[in-house]
Formats: sequence, C-alpha cells, structure tokens
Amino acid sequence: MVRKLVYSVLCIAALVAAMSFTAPGYGKLTIRFENFVGDKPLKLDSVYYKNALGQSYNVSMFKYYVGNFHLKNKEGKEFISRGYYLINQEEKNSMQITIDSVPFGEYKGIEFTLGVDSIDNCSGAQSGALDPVNGMFWAWNTGYIFLKMEGQSPFSNATGKRLEFHIGGYKQQNNCIKQIHFEYRLQIKENENEKIFIDADASKLFSSPNLIDFSKISSVTDFHNAKAIADNYSGMFRIIDYGNY
Repeated sequence: MVRKLVYSVLCIAALVAAMSFTAPGYGKLTIRFENFVGDKPLKLDSVYYKNALGQSYNVSMFKYYVGNFHLKNKEGKEFISRGYYLINQEEKNSMQITIDSVPFGEYKGIEFTLGVDSIDNCSGAQSGALDPVNGMFWAWNTGYIFLKMEGQSPFSNATGKRLEFHIGGYKQQNNCIKQIHFEYRLQIKENENEKIFIDADASKLFSSPNLIDFSKISSVTDFHNAKAIADNYSGMFRIIDYGNY
C-alpha cells in the first residue's frame, strides 16, 4: 500500500514537472503608433504642410483602424491577436496598444490589417473601437470608414477650401483593406513587455503611387477615387525599434 502511494506521488510529481516544462510562457507586446507628415510630427490645425506638388494644407482630423495582428515565428507558425483599434490623433491614449499573452520566442515578422475586414463590415454597427459613436461608420451602406483625414488647403475646390478623405470599402475592385507586413525580428520574453514603434506618414496619402492634386481631388467620401488613396496609404507605415526611437 505504501509502495503504491509513493509510486502515485512520484507519478504525479513527474507529470507536474513535465507539464511545467512543456507549458508555454507568455509575454506582452506594446505597439506605439506615431503620426507624422514627412519627417515632422503631425500637429492638428496649427501647422501647414506641403504635398508632393507643393500645395499647402493642414490637418484637422486623422484617424484610422488597425487590427488582427499576426506574428510569425522562425518555424512559420503564427500567433494571431484578433480585434480592432482606432488610432486617433486627437486621443493620445489611443496611440498605444498592448497585446497580452503572446507566446514567448523569436518572431521574424509582424502583419496587421489597415481597415475592417469584410466579415465585420457585414455585421452592422458594433461596440468598442467599432462603435459608430467614433464617427467611423457609414450608416448609408452599413460599412466602416477605414481612414479619415480632414483639413483645409487653399488649392481645394471644395466649399470652405476643405479637404475630406473618408476611405473605406471592401468589395471587389473597390477594396480598400490593406495588409501591412514587416519583416522584423522580435523577441518576446516570458513575463516581459516588448515595445516597438510604428510611424504613419500622413503625407503618403497624396503621393505614391498616385499623385493627388487638391485642385482636382479634394474630397473622397465614397468609392470614387477611394482605391487610389488606399493604394497610397498602404505605404505610409514604417516600423522602428523602440531602443532606437
């Protein structure tokens, strides 16, 4: 009886030890977004910038959706954190997001969605970052605005010299959802918080590959010209190591 009890205890101890050895550890990843215009930090209202054509403009609003972060490890396996975040220049707290429970290890790439995927676009108004109260929902077509930039330019042909770029759409040739991918070495350590910075250059909306002339295009609030702006904003991000920022 004693031998059986000792044997059982040893088996349980061995099982616990094996579980402890094989159980994955977790860390956190904090991503800080910073918005720029060229090499200058974006400032709302007070500063005038110039586009690639030399046309001056300011920015009164700049916000966009990011989400569904993918981290790919050396073996090609992915960790996926689902959900959306609204990065809003007017709300500094929105500029930083933290992804919890990331399995520790070395990752070689990070990818995220700019916009809202077709499933969530077809699910009607939602809560959290996707709540219509955030002003990023088109009630007329039950879809989300992926990126919203507003401002003014003396070259604008709109009333009040307004600039108004509300970009969205997920159907076929008008699909403005973009997957942003970086080859980037990332080390997640157990019970630690890894940090990275991602810069977004708002001037890219108007430059490459499609040059935007404010005297011809100063307002995009439906599918007309939206794809051209989306093709531009797919290149507005760059990733910067936290230690080098």
